[in-house]
Amino acid sequence: MIDPRRLRILRAVADHRTVTAAAAALYLTPSAVSQQLAALEQESGHVLLTRSGRGVRLTAAGEILVGHAHEVQAQLERAEAELAAYAGGTAGEVTVAAFATGITEVLAPAIARLALDHPGIRLRVRDAEGDQSLPMLLDGEADVALAVEYRGGPGADDTRLSVLPLYAEPFDAVLPAGHPLAALPEVSLAGLSDADWVGQYPGNPCHDVTLLACELAGFQPRFRHSSDDFRAVIALVGAGAGVALVPRSALRGTDLKEVQVRPVEGPAATRRVFAATRRGAETHPLIAPVLAGLAREAGRLPAH
Repeated sequence: MIDPRRLRILRAVADHRTVTAAAAALYLTPSAVSQQLAALEQESGHVLLTRSGRGVRLTAAGEILVGHAHEVQAQLERAEAELAAYAGGTAGEVTVAAFATGITEVLAPAIARLALDHPGIRLRVRDAEGDQSLPMLLDGEADVALAVEYRGGPGADDTRLSVLPLYAEPFDAVLPAGHPLAALPEVSLAGLSDADWVGQYPGNPCHDVTLLACELAGFQPRFRHSSDDFRAVIALVGAGAGVALVPRSALRGTDLKEVQVRPVEGPAATRRVFAATRRGAETHPLIAPVLAGLAREAGRLPAH
């Protein structure tokens, strides 16, 4: 008989690709994780992991078992949701991991409304970049993730997740004051191919959006300066250090006196924002109102 508790450990190793990182996410020692994996291999009768560089990868048998582990976890989430509904489930804490502008745009207004409609639900917010909230969700550090699509990240078809699309927003070109292209109503990214760029660090989903938009325009941007703080990005552009693409919501309420902001010509760079829960948890009586609140506030955003 396979111990379902060990399936959680296998899922963590599959997600983090190293025993050490999985152990840290599970608050276990690496040796304890290794022992549990060895026991799981004995229970299943198959080798589940092989070495791959400095990490590990799943064998074919490991992939099969992880698929079943996702189903087991989703069923346990559904069981908890049904039990909470049976017991009333009208009071408790929900942890939401969200990126800064997502907090400003939809999460903070949702909290204000939830306090009126569902006073028993207490939200705990954890600020996390768009590529950090999903790992926090899958590791059990959050109940809801407010995240953005990015290359290499879990997709909408990921069997571990239940995904609720919220909104999409364009990125605008931010140029130093007096830049020649600032006189145009729209900016062609190809016209910025020789410019220095200010962008986010690799791994940040906004970096991926900028990189992909420039690739589609036929060039690789030359990043000279990096910051994950949009205020810092705008300040650097204002100082003449380069040009940037910034999501429109991040421009609201920001000092733009030293820069020029223009829409991007053609297929616009866009980030798509969604809420996610672990599959099976979306009907939990504490989580469902939070998701509904996020969707309601997203629907009130100004059209882009």
